[in-house]
Order: sequence, then C-alpha cells, then structure tokens
Amino acid sequence: MTSSKTAPFRARAEIDLAALRANVRALRARTPGAALMAVVKADAYGHGAVPCARAALEAGARWLGTATPEEALALREAGLPGRLMCWLWTPGGPWRQAIEADVDVSVSGLWALAEVREAAAAVGAPARVHLKADTGLGRGGCQPDDWPELVAEALRAQADGLLTVVGLWSHFACADEPGHPSIQAQLTRFREMVAYAEAQGVQPEVRHIANSPAALTLPEAHFDLVRTGIAMYGISPSPDLGTPADLGLRPVMALKASLALVKQVPGGHGISYGHLYTTPGTTTLGLVPVGYGDGIPRHASGAGPVLVDGKPRTVAGRIAMDQFVVDLGGDEPAPGAEAVLFGSGDHGEPTAEDWAQAAGTIAYEIVTRIGTRIPRVYVKVDTEHEG
Repeated sequence: MTSSKTAPFRARAEIDLAALRANVRALRARTPGAALMAVVKADAYGHGAVPCARAALEAGARWLGTATPEEALALREAGLPGRLMCWLWTPGGPWRQAIEADVDVSVSGLWALAEVREAAAAVGAPARVHLKADTGLGRGGCQPDDWPELVAEALRAQADGLLTVVGLWSHFACADEPGHPSIQAQLTRFREMVAYAEAQGVQPEVRHIANSPAALTLPEAHFDLVRTGIAMYGISPSPDLGTPADLGLRPVMALKASLALVKQVPGGHGISYGHLYTTPGTTTLGLVPVGYGDGIPRHASGAGPVLVDGKPRTVAGRIAMDQFVVDLGGDEPAPGAEAVLFGSGDHGEPTAEDWAQAAGTIAYEIVTRIGTRIPRVYVKVDTEHEG
C-alpha cells in the first residue's frame, strides 16, 4: 500500500524506500567483489516484499532471495525480474512452477534432487540448482559425509539435461558473534566442500555463505555473492557489531500510532490486565491502539519505550491484544497525538533494538512480526535526487 505518511491511520508502518536504497548501496560498497542478494523473505522482514525488492534492484542488487517457493513465485507474479532464489523446500513443493518461473532452487538431499529431476523432465527445461552444504549450522544443508553422493547424483542429472548446478552455498551459525570459533571452522569446511564439488566437475556461477553480519565484517566470506537480509532494512545484525549508524545503515521502518484516548485518573488506579502497574498519584493516561494482535510483543509489557507527543514514555502495565497504556505524568496531549513506537532514533524515538531489549528478543523479530492490521505506507518511493 502506498499513501501519504500523514494519512489519519490508527497506526501505520512508514517504510522509507530511500533509506533502503541507501542501505543497499552502502552494502554494495562494503562487498565490492561480490554480487548482492536482497533477501526479501517473510514479506521483506515485515516491510513489504514487492516494494522493497523493487527498490533493492533499483539500488543495484543483482539477486533476490526468499525462503519459500511461494514467496518467490509471488515476486515473479508481481513482475520482479532477474535472478531469484528460494531455499526452504518440503516434499511435494511447487518445483515445476519454480522451474517455469526461472526461480533458482536449493537442494540439500537426495529426496529433493529426485523431485527436481521429475519436475524438470515434466517441464522440458533444466532446473537451476544450488547445492547447500551443512558446514556447521546444523539446519538445512547436506552433511559432509553425504556430500560426495549428492554431488555425484547432481552431476548425473546435469549430464541428463535435467538441471544445472549454478550455486554452492551454506549459512553461518554465529557470524553475528565476532571471533566465535565456529566462523573460521565453517569457512574452512565450506572451502573444502566447494573444492570437492569443483574437482568433480561442478562449475558454479556463484559460491555464497555470507549473511548480513558476514557481509559487514568478514571479507574473506564474500566469495561471489552475499545475502543481505536484516542489514538491508537498516538494522544491525547484533549490538556486538555496532549500531546501524556505526555500520553506515539507516533504519527503514518507523512504527507510529495515534492516541485513542487521554484521560485523568487518581493515584492507586490499576492499569490493564492483572494490574501490574498502579498509578503512583493523580496522572493522565494515554491509550495507544495497538497490541500483540498487531505484533507488539507482550513480553515488553511494562518496559516497551514510546515517544508520545515528543516525550519519552514507557508502556504501563500489560500490553493487550489491541492496545496498551502509557502514563503521561499529567501531560494532556490531544487525542490523535502521535505515538512513535520505533524508528530511526534520529528524533529521540526508540528503535527496534530498544524494543528487542525490552522484550528479550532480537530486532529481526520486532519488525518481522508487525501484523497485517498495520498498513505499510511507502515514503520516498521516487529515486529522483538520490545519490
């Protein structure tokens, strides 16, 4: 949805596409020897997959990445061009549709390879396949002991004209923890597994293992392609790596709401379910009309920071499904006054990282969980005048 940021919504998530394009350009500058994949899974981490994918391509991303094939096919249906990869497959998935839509697919095991072969034979065109190696994350990917068989079977299918092995890839477990011993161990294993596959005759277009933290901090992990997700949205992959500003990034999402009610209450008044907060004296309360039904984490009850009418406040009591309360300390902003849950922090507002700290989670979750009741309002859509 595209609209003016001044539209009178109950709540809105403003998505600054100029910031996203600036982030992509900054990430490209930090990874000059590699192509950049803009990861737009989970509706672009809650920001809106199609507008963000389009903006990333405008800024020089050469690949798009999704988790599920359904996400990838939706991008194709929206007219997004170029190289597009998806990696989270289950048996019986839409392999045929992916091949027909020129979507690259990931294969971690023999069952997937068999389904790719069958689908490619039905389509009458070869699939573009990335073989995934489990170098130590322990999720998807082929174990080193099983890698020779997977490579051999993939090369047989390639010889039969059913697929082309275009990529060899893996994923880090702890790249967001600088100096973690697993990082170098995984890099070593990845190089070994790539070398084996290439020695057997695989000629990949791209080798890739770097996620956002590795793109930012591990040049030796860039290879031919880096997959940038959270960093593209202007959020640091980890406080240990620095703030967004430290990394040359600008937060893309700002979450705002309009106060639904302002009222005076006496001291000793319980607030919200369970009365976890009681007013210390006569005060005013502001009702913010968003809650966990909109993706606001209930774990941040009593701790979530909010900028209300330009002043910092804290969630008072429990966050409910549709609303929460802030103690205004006697101030009386008008109903409809702006409450900023998070944004860039440039104007004193909290950030997604602040909410992550309040809820005991990570900033990835804060932005990704913002629900569909919150309209996405795209600002700075036009690239004119951008550097």
